[in-house]
Amino acid sequence: MAKYNGPKDRLSRREAIDLFGKGAKLTRLNILPGVHGPKGIMKTQSQYGKQLREKQKVKRMYGILEKQFRLYVESALKSKGNTGEAILVLLEKRLDNVVYRLGFAVNRIMARQLVSHRHILVNGKKVNIPSYQVNVGDVITVTEKISKSTNVAKVLGNEDLNIASWLDRKGIIGNVKSEPKREDIVEPISEQDIVEFYSR
Repeated sequence: MAKYNGPKDRLSRREAIDLFGKGAKLTRLNILPGVHGPKGIMKTQSQYGKQLREKQKVKRMYGILEKQFRLYVESALKSKGNTGEAILVLLEKRLDNVVYRLGFAVNRIMARQLVSHRHILVNGKKVNIPSYQVNVGDVITVTEKISKSTNVAKVLGNEDLNIASWLDRKGIIGNVKSEPKREDIVEPISEQDIVEFYSR
């Protein structure tokens, strides 16, 4: 199960967006990473560069590497309907993302850790695969043991949650009500650029 383990602030700075939900901890967001700093900013960006940056942004936002992301794109290309939306739906239905969207974790990094450490149940069974695709009707639960730990209990006690319309949650139990839709994704994503990048 591959994942990026390097410095994360530099990724957010490269994409000029807070990819990992660090909020106030994120510094120098408007300065590109690297030895050249602000001198490395290009005045104009090619169409290819724009598409590449969008692909990299979404890939890093969901915490996956190139090989797996390409598999999602290939799967979406085979499906009926809008390819760009199909890519986003596959990403949204990842178990680690669902755990994050349900408010069981403050970000996708924490959600991935909860899943890989076997603290998440799907229909009563422990699942430790972050890329597991949930289905409509699935019940996602946080194990009772981890729900009592200080960090997780603090997150679960947060009442200022904005649960996506395709999900439902009561306490430590979440439910997948329907398939996710494009309008449920609040992050600024241009899926058309991603499709065009892989269609070259």
